Amino acid sequence: MRIMGLDVGEKRIGIAISDPMGWTAQGHSVLQRSELEADLKQIQQICQDYEVEKIVVGLPLNMDGSIGAKALEIQEFGTAVKNRLTVAVEYWDERLSTRSAERILIEADVSRRRRKQVIDKMAAVNILQAYLDRLASGSRGV
Repeated sequence: MRIMGLDVGEKRIGIAISDPMGWTAQGHSVLQRSELEADLKQIQQICQDYEVEKIVVGLPLNMDGSIGAKALEIQEFGTAVKNRLTVAVEYWDERLSTRSAERILIEADVSRRRRKQVIDKMAAVNILQAYLDRLASGSRGV
């Protein structure tokens, strides 16, 4: 079973996909956001191409763990994904996932321009890999 990870932002959606065994997350692409229906259609196509059975959406909780306005927007997006694609949707605490991805890219001496192109995909990989690691250990996320 493949699992998709999404890092949903205002302008872009980073996408990661697990291997068929659900052990590792690989970066797939960065979707430039447009209107909701077009975004959902592109995500649906990727799900069909890779036979995705579950989607893990990064949930940007506040630093104290509470749900703020941005997290509520992401939950609305997740509900739209679930209703459109009829796949399981789960949320994963994504606090600092983008900063972690940026730190890795800086340490790898990736240029600022290139970082901007891949940061969302790397954040999606971080979200999905953390989720997969938690599954392997038998615990659950958000």
